[in-house]
Amino acid sequence: MNLIETFQDLVAQVPELVQPLIVALAGAIPFIEGEGAVSIGIIGGIPPVVAAIAAIVGNFLCVLVVVLVSSGARQAVVNRSRAKAVALAGGGTTEEGAVGTADIVHSTPRREKFQRAFERYGVPGVSLLGPLLLPTQFTATMLAASGVGKARILFWQALAIIGWTTIVAVIVGSAVYAIR
Repeated sequence: MNLIETFQDLVAQVPELVQPLIVALAGAIPFIEGEGAVSIGIIGGIPPVVAAIAAIVGNFLCVLVVVLVSSGARQAVVNRSRAKAVALAGGGTTEEGAVGTADIVHSTPRREKFQRAFERYGVPGVSLLGPLLLPTQFTATMLAASGVGKARILFWQALAIIGWTTIVAVIVGSAVYAIR
């Protein structure tokens, strides 16, 4: 909660031109994301549409970077594993020896929750419903690690970010303007 208060104070203290940048920065932080950032902006006095656009841009840019890095890392691991398997197969070592170390998967409760949702709902469902369970950055990373294409991840994540941020902007904006 202290981080959110810090962003709200910061929005109130900076010039109007800088306020959307603060909201975009807040949108890039997991667990605050677009939904929290738009709330910070609206409560801080930024018009709801401006706050929503800034929050969406900040959240999506962070997800874009995460997806590009995660996909690149996954591709490097896959390429290395393939090269290692080819080298071991050519060197006279059995395929079993190469597979034994590569098949170890570390499972965490968060990963298991994601995997169950992914198997049940697919990329669209995990992306659209994901913000209810995990930050979009985590969901996007896990989708990229699962081998889902970058464009598909980014499309569905963009829809989710725009949708959830807009819903929260309407609710918070209505509440703030009803009070005033």
